[in-house]
Amino acid sequence: MASLGHDVIGIDVDEKKAAALARGEAPFFEPGLPEFLAAGAHTGRLAFSSDVEHARGSSVHFLAIGTPQGVSGAADLSYLFTAVTELLPVLRPGNLVVGKSTVPVGVAAQIAVLVESTGASLAWNPEFLREGRAIKDTLEPDRMVYGVREGDTAAVAMLDEVYAPLLAGGIPRMITDYATAELVKVAANAFLATKISFINAMAEIAEASGADIDQLADALGQDPRIGRRFLNAGLGFGGGCLPKDIRGFMARADELGVGESLGFLREVEGVNLRRRDRVVELALDELPSRSGRVAVLGLAFKPDSDDVRDSPALDVAARLAAEGLDVVASDPEANEKARASHPQLEYRVDPLDAIVGAELVLVLTEWRQFAALDPRAAGAVARQRTIIDARGCIDADLWRSAGWRVISLGHAVPARVTQLVA
Repeated sequence: MASLGHDVIGIDVDEKKAAALARGEAPFFEPGLPEFLAAGAHTGRLAFSSDVEHARGSSVHFLAIGTPQGVSGAADLSYLFTAVTELLPVLRPGNLVVGKSTVPVGVAAQIAVLVESTGASLAWNPEFLREGRAIKDTLEPDRMVYGVREGDTAAVAMLDEVYAPLLAGGIPRMITDYATAELVKVAANAFLATKISFINAMAEIAEASGADIDQLADALGQDPRIGRRFLNAGLGFGGGCLPKDIRGFMARADELGVGESLGFLREVEGVNLRRRDRVVELALDELPSRSGRVAVLGLAFKPDSDDVRDSPALDVAARLAAEGLDVVASDPEANEKARASHPQLEYRVDPLDAIVGAELVLVLTEWRQFAALDPRAAGAVARQRTIIDARGCIDADLWRSAGWRVISLGHAVPARVTQLVA
């Protein structure tokens, strides 16, 4: 927002986080974010505080509050409603509050009643950001959705002013009611999760039948009704959005009495979790004595992120360690966050250091650094040249030519051959 020319005050109840942001220190890894923080501070358009009073005088107030998964599986809305309650005293007639948080359908209408009691109005404007590409997705979104009260042209006009530089570039804009705007985000996430789990279900069939999952995905992707994106078989989805959003979506459907309409999402999640089971199974098949050194490449749930929330990679690493294997992990950005919750693992910055003496290597996050590894250099330090590519990101032929036995999800497991210890 500051880069678009607006004067922005960011507020967080965590004083240390607000202070770090003011110094230009990002609280998580996101490519390009430190540069935007520095630029905002340099222009004087971006400031941070832990005091909600500093929001007084602003005309537009964005709600960007986390809605984590609660014990029941439904979204925990306590942080969001606390933030709204604290914001109400600083609102003035004519102000616009803009919801960005991912919420169950019906929440915006509840918040609107509170906001409108101050003479301000509410719009619901869901975000469609991908971790690792959040800045691009913010400044070059593929669509803008405004959920507003029927006939609230003032709210639409204010959002148009906020997003004027983006709209001038021809980005599509949709005006909807609150419920539709809320559903757009969770429905999009549910669809993507379904697509990912679909190709992974096909991978299960391919592994059993000898079919080539990559060729199958390419053939399916040629159909314009389907498209190739999100059809890469692998370890499945994780992170702080897709898993908790589809669980929250199912919980809300149950509350509305239409839970059966989303029953298929339970199998979507089941397929997703089975991919983790499959990788653990493959690893233990390679090391049936439950002893030996395993190199795990990747801990974040996706590349270009340090997010380890519900990370399939970290889950697999922890489960292998629990089986008694000596797990040495490496991730370009997520080592420290993983170490905080899983101190039982060993960590290395250089992936080759993690591979030293390994009897098995697993690629669990598709970082470019791992795809670019030299298989001959890796083979020179590994004890056994066997690699499980759970993300389909390495050049399997190149690794085979360097003497590696490559196991890829969605492909039949190659026969074992006698290998010399490096």
